[in-house]
Order: sequence, then structure tokens, then C-alpha cells
Amino acid sequence: MKVLVLTGPESSGKSWLAEHIQRRFGGELVEEYVRQFINEQQRDTCYADIPLIAQGQLSREDVARARAPELLILDTHLLSNILWSHALFGDCPSWLEQELLVRRYDLHLLLSPKDVEWVGDGQRCQPLLAERQAFFDASKGWLDGHAQRYEVFEGSWSDRKDQALKAVEHLLTVD
Repeated sequence: MKVLVLTGPESSGKSWLAEHIQRRFGGELVEEYVRQFINEQQRDTCYADIPLIAQGQLSREDVARARAPELLILDTHLLSNILWSHALFGDCPSWLEQELLVRRYDLHLLLSPKDVEWVGDGQRCQPLLAERQAFFDASKGWLDGHAQRYEVFEGSWSDRKDQALKAVEHLLTVD
């Protein structure tokens, strides 16, 4: 099983690319749990929600891992929970990083906020490029600091799609 993670700031194409990757290569797609959580709660999240959101994301990931698809596509993983917790609340439960580090991820597609417009959807809250760039930089810093394999994607939507499909093809055929 190859485990692929799409990561980076909001409105950079993670969900859109994950769907394209699944259509092209099959596999199992695990969507971002926090969207469901917010829709169900009908309120902004608070710090006490972070463990619940993380557990929901982990549960989805673990159920999919147990099915052992050839390709597991994660629309996000705990790195986003960690970074959002710090950005919104200035703190994060320490167990999130520990849980993230015990799992194996074969490749992260790190999506840049450059070259694409922010699209509000009622849940997103970083319309400024500088905010999204800071989230990107923090993502990259964490991946570098923990020796995680990743590739950065920027450019138009079409460029991102082409680059991502090539990266996944390489992951599945060469690695």
C-alpha cells in the first residue's frame, strides 16, 4: 500500500486534486473530517474540539488503512490539525504530533497558495495570501524537520493536476 497525503493551506486544491488522483489511479480517498464536524456542529470550532477532530480524522485514516488499498489518498492528515490548532488557539495537544509520527506516509503533495485564487466556502478563514503562505511555510518546515518525503506544487490548476498525476504515477510504478 502506498500512502499519499495532500497538504498545505486552504484553497490550494487539496480536495480537488485528491478527487482527480482517485479518478485516475483508483485507490481509496479519505476526506477531511473537520468539514463534516463543522457542518454537524453548526458553529466555529474551539480548542476543546481539537482532540475530537483529530480522533475523527485518525479513525477515518485507520479504517482505510485496514482495508489496505493499493493507493490510500489522504485529503489531509494530522499536520493540518496541528497547524490549525496553533494558528487559531496558540496551542495543540501534544499527542497529535506523536500520533502523526508513528504512521508511515510515502509521499506528501505540498500545495502552494501561489498562482491560485482563494475561494471562500463558509468554512475557510484565510483570504490573505500572506496567511496562506505562512501556513505553507509551517507545513514545509514541519515536513523538513521530520524528514518527510514531499514535493511542492504551484502554478495553475492545470499545472498542479499534471504535476500531481505524474508524481503519483512515479510513486506507484517506480518507488
